[in-house]
Amino acid sequence: MQRIVRLPLLLLSFVLFLAGCGEASAPEPFGALPSARQQEWHTMQYYAFIHFGPNTFTDMEWGHGDENPEVFNPSELDARQWVRTFKEAGMQGVVITAKHHDGFALWPSAFSDYTVRESEWKDGQGDVLRELSDACKEYGLKFGVYLSPWDRNHPQYGTDEYNDVFKSMLTEVLTSYGDVFEVWFDGANGEGPNGKKQVYDFPGFAEVVRTHQPGAVIFSDAGPDIRWVGNEQGYSDTTSWSTLNIEDFYPGIGGKNDELLHGQQGGSAWLPPEVDTSIRPGWFYHKDQDDQVKSLDRLIDTWYRSVGMNANLLLNIPVDSRGLVHENDAARLLELKAYLDDAFDTNLANNVEMGATADAGSSRGRGFEEERAIDGDLETYWATPDGENSGAITVQFDELTEVNAILLQEYIPLGQRVTDFTVQVMKDGLWQEVASGTTIGNRRIVQFPRESTLSVSVKINALAPITLANLEVYNTPDR
Repeated sequence: MQRIVRLPLLLLSFVLFLAGCGEASAPEPFGALPSARQQEWHTMQYYAFIHFGPNTFTDMEWGHGDENPEVFNPSELDARQWVRTFKEAGMQGVVITAKHHDGFALWPSAFSDYTVRESEWKDGQGDVLRELSDACKEYGLKFGVYLSPWDRNHPQYGTDEYNDVFKSMLTEVLTSYGDVFEVWFDGANGEGPNGKKQVYDFPGFAEVVRTHQPGAVIFSDAGPDIRWVGNEQGYSDTTSWSTLNIEDFYPGIGGKNDELLHGQQGGSAWLPPEVDTSIRPGWFYHKDQDDQVKSLDRLIDTWYRSVGMNANLLLNIPVDSRGLVHENDAARLLELKAYLDDAFDTNLANNVEMGATADAGSSRGRGFEEERAIDGDLETYWATPDGENSGAITVQFDELTEVNAILLQEYIPLGQRVTDFTVQVMKDGLWQEVASGTTIGNRRIVQFPRESTLSVSVKINALAPITLANLEVYNTPDR
């Protein structure tokens, strides 16, 4: 009789033991979450903007729309040279001004008489978008387009019919050149050739994108996928939320630059920032700016203050009047690539030779241990138990190691939740604070004075249980 009673108890104990060996449950999602297309965009860091058109040949920034289309006549246009340069520079995609405010289309649109078809280039038989998209496919870069709804040339601009014209032109671009990863809508709104302004149908424009390129992210002051960062100087900020109350914004809103820069904690929509800036003073090519390409140190700062502050960097490289990336621009891009390769070649937190290990006060259990934050896999993460919104994770080395930078990434499919953090190093047996910050989000890189240490610790406060997907430690070059 005793054996009959004890056997179920033993089985129950064994079942409970096996259950305890299983993986813990994941934290609940928190706040607004990124879509699949936004998550794909977040995996990128750095890509090229190309401003190219009649302005390249008239030495202007904003054309009036009445320039003779024959002025567009690059003598050596080579889209393969552009993309090859960007590939060598470590960029992951290209966004080109398919149509700027002047209305000139870089493809032979059936809905405009102001296109490459009317130019001298290739006797009107050319198509810049075709050549660029083909080059992107060849070199494995993503292809994106900028289309300004403002059109200073089209006779129907300012009428109800023009929105349909713009949708038709947008459809041509989105159905003729393969996959498009980003569609960039400028919110500029001025008069057309008839002296009228247009009431833009941005919801209708977005619907065209969703219909023909559902994987593409849409950029504007109000997204709906990614937002302008609020400046063109090349920086995000230390506080950068990927969420925004999207209902309070619209393309070309103006006066909301601070909210666009920092985002809004608890915002209703996932709307992360993109930093757009130019490698030169102007957006289009100007010969007198050949010696004004930004310095390497300036570009390094831009990279850290964009890619390192929860944003992606869209760096403008204006193609010159030959139709080439100028030698000065190309050289500076490769200098930046050399610096980044040197700085981020060796992740000390995932270095077997250093004997690096991770330790945290607690985790929510199997599958969410602290080692998940240093394993190099962004699909795994360290997570704290429910109710524990603060914690610390420490990377330990077998021997004294020089460090001066860390990279942090939250597991953003479950939302952005970190509000602040501090970085400490062990020095002479005591913890010494070397850096602090506020938000993390998709990516946060923090630099501090070089220290020789056995341990680096990050203390984190959050709005919900911590989900840290990545912690990397570096010894970056002196600048």
